[in-house]
Amino acid sequence: MPAIFDPSAIQARAEAAIRVARQVGRDAARFRQEAKAGTLHVENKGLQDFVTVADRQAEKAIRDGLLAQFPEDTFMGEESGGQSGTAGTWVVDPIDGTTNYIRGFRHWGVSIAFLNEDHIEIGVIYDAAQDRVFHAIRGGGAFKDGEEIHAAVTTDPSQGMIILGHSRRTSFDDYQAISKRLYERGMDYRRMGAAAIGLIRVAEGVADLYYERHLNAWDMLAGVLIAQEAGAKVGMPGLRDLLDDGGPVIAYSAGMESEFAFLLNLEGLVASSR
Repeated sequence: MPAIFDPSAIQARAEAAIRVARQVGRDAARFRQEAKAGTLHVENKGLQDFVTVADRQAEKAIRDGLLAQFPEDTFMGEESGGQSGTAGTWVVDPIDGTTNYIRGFRHWGVSIAFLNEDHIEIGVIYDAAQDRVFHAIRGGGAFKDGEEIHAAVTTDPSQGMIILGHSRRTSFDDYQAISKRLYERGMDYRRMGAAAIGLIRVAEGVADLYYERHLNAWDMLAGVLIAQEAGAKVGMPGLRDLLDDGGPVIAYSAGMESEFAFLLNLEGLVASSR
């Protein structure tokens, strides 16, 4: 029987996740700043896919911090695994943008989502570049350190700013073709190397689009909710499919919908907002 969470239970979890994300993010940033050569203990999970001792320490701290307070919840982390359960489930990427983190490029974050049944109830992201925490509770708006944020109101593609993600799981030729098409419409674009950070840039109105052809659930779920609650439109597969196999995400400011419709068609998705 699925667990039932009243608003006070969700609020308590959101407050705990904000505290944990901020503390773990700051600890990871301090560890990186003070790290000497060799102390990150970088391991390869695949080509340009790394894990460090900081990832593992951060995930353990998040798991311990959340489950100590909510022991009936289940936990799914990028590094330690796990699976969703009938109680609420935390889905966590302890350091999204590990390559950036290793090299000292501050576009990385801590991503924590809380799921219940087929809904993302809570999204929390610590943004290392700003030392700020973004969060959303389903139906309650999106916030950066407690101040409400909103997606951009851009309508002119020549004023558009977009962020495109790419991994080696997908075609680089396709990535280049999409970049070229959007560039020819007058948009400027970036590649940041951290999906969670790209999604909150859409949420706070810095960018008009974040698109990536394949992500794992822990990379995107917190950022998706924050973007939606900020007024962005989001296209992605169903939650169960994402948890099992990952998939694409398209998050964009509503005024640019006609410019990005081809991406939804390409991925076979329908966009929704809050």
